[in-house]
Amino acid sequence: MRTHKERTELDDYELGEHYDFSNAVRGRFYDAKKVSTTIRLDNDVLLFLKKKAHEEHIGYQTLINALLRDYFKQSVKAD
Repeated sequence: MRTHKERTELDDYELGEHYDFSNAVRGRFYDAKKVSTTIRLDNDVLLFLKKKAHEEHIGYQTLINALLRDYFKQSVKAD
């Protein structure tokens, strides 16, 4: 466990003293945050998605997200 002095020293640490941020690009490594949600799917739909995800060696939630993202992109283009 760190002492109070060690924690204070860490809090006072400034990155600017050690790094040059003059060429930094804001948001360069930004990745949209994912949120947790609950949805109800028919059992046969879920089983199909899990099977397809397994065949593609990805998680079924990743597959669902990709399918929804594709639908979203197509809908935006149609408008």
